[in-house]
Amino acid sequence: MIGIVDYGLGNLFSVKKAFEALGNDALITNDPDAIKKADRVVLPGIGAFGDGMNYLKEKGLDEALTEAVIRQGKPFLGICLGLQLLAETGEEYGTHTGLGWIRGRVRKIDVKSSGLKIPHIGWNDIALRNDSPLLDNVRAPKDFYFVHSYQLECADSADVVAITEYGEIITAAVQHGNIFATQFHPEKSQDHGLQLLKNFILWTP
Repeated sequence: MIGIVDYGLGNLFSVKKAFEALGNDALITNDPDAIKKADRVVLPGIGAFGDGMNYLKEKGLDEALTEAVIRQGKPFLGICLGLQLLAETGEEYGTHTGLGWIRGRVRKIDVKSSGLKIPHIGWNDIALRNDSPLLDNVRAPKDFYFVHSYQLECADSADVVAITEYGEIITAAVQHGNIFATQFHPEKSQDHGLQLLKNFILWTP
């Protein structure tokens, strides 16, 4: 069973449908016990960093995630805001403390020199920086769908699996042990996204 964390922010049903299209059961839940019992955990999300963390804490989901992912070592997939919340801090509407699973901070995308607008919305190629089984068989041009105004600036480059460019270098995907997360939306990224989700289903970190 794949547990999809419901904390009031995100395309939960599109993520669920993507997994079901691949033949896998997925449960949308805000029950901490259900998260602890899930075989794999997915944290999607669209919205503000502080709002996301506040809801996780109010519902006890931050502790449930820590138990399932950090202590039990279950495979974890973060999507969009679900990637950003892994950071130590987020700088959206003030400074907020994140889950702290990936060293680094979430800051606004710097587009001053490029003249580009934010949010960054649309299809972008990604470039691989480190190997990951979750990107196996994802062939060039590796085009994925992004919607975001902030990005995770990792303290350790070894955590960065893929990048893209939008006014500057953007962290597109990270991996640290059993933790994998994407700034883009695999559930909206057609064949490439479905391949990534299939890889996640088969992943044994």
